[in-house]
Amino acid sequence: MSYGQQGGPQSQWDPWKPHSQQPWNSGADETPDWAALAEASETRNKRRRLFLIGGGALATVGIGAAVAVAVVSANDSNSASNKPASQAPGASGLPTQPTAPSFASTSAPPPLDPKDFISSKAKDTAPLSAEILFPGSQLTVGSDTVYKKGATDDTKNCSAATKGGLPKILSDNDCTSFMRVSYVKDGVAVTVGVAVFDNAAQATKVKGKVNTKKDIIRSLSGKGIKDFCTTSICLSTANSYGRYAYFTITGFTSGKNMTDKDTDAFQVGETLEDFAFRQIRRRGEIQASAAADE
Repeated sequence: MSYGQQGGPQSQWDPWKPHSQQPWNSGADETPDWAALAEASETRNKRRRLFLIGGGALATVGIGAAVAVAVVSANDSNSASNKPASQAPGASGLPTQPTAPSFASTSAPPPLDPKDFISSKAKDTAPLSAEILFPGSQLTVGSDTVYKKGATDDTKNCSAATKGGLPKILSDNDCTSFMRVSYVKDGVAVTVGVAVFDNAAQATKVKGKVNTKKDIIRSLSGKGIKDFCTTSICLSTANSYGRYAYFTITGFTSGKNMTDKDTDAFQVGETLEDFAFRQIRRRGEIQASAAADE
């Protein structure tokens, strides 16, 4: 079987169909139809451009949609934190602060007043004597000021240790005992005297009645301290604290009279007067502390 131009089926060329063949004519008609080929190529290029343009548009739409979805999602996630105050959770929804534990109010007892223990015979029960109230062999004030201690004396006869109008004053207010101690420094001697009563009212009354120019204590010599203030002019003081009235007499061991110019001698007397007060007060502090520990 032979195939000629009229013999078999005529194949049709389709420029869009793969592997199709363009028919060729013999003779003068065998020249390709260039116009048809150019038109087919232009048509194919137009379709390709449309496809590319359409695909790009779809891609742009897809990207825009994705961005829109992301923005909406972000807005949704921030909506909870950007709620107006009216939509924020109320105070009842917030965690409460822990409250401090409360305790029943208690009040500590007031501290004991040391003066109470030296204001009456009933409370002031500690042992008492001149050596107990003024212990040691000397008094050191500051770092280097030393007052040498002399003799001490205890008596229940308050009039025997005093002179002028003081014996009567003490007797009228029921003085029960009298203690004395002397100190000396640089030729200036001081005798400290302490009168003891049953209560503070008696001691306060005595202080108010004493005239220090004539109601004075007797100076106490001995243990290295010569007689003083027996005939010379001396400095005298009187005071009280609790159930105690305390006195000083200050003068020169040389027998010289004291004058207003003897400020150093005055300072010695003031120091020993202050020492007497502090020792009486300390007696009250010691007894108050012991009572608080019971």
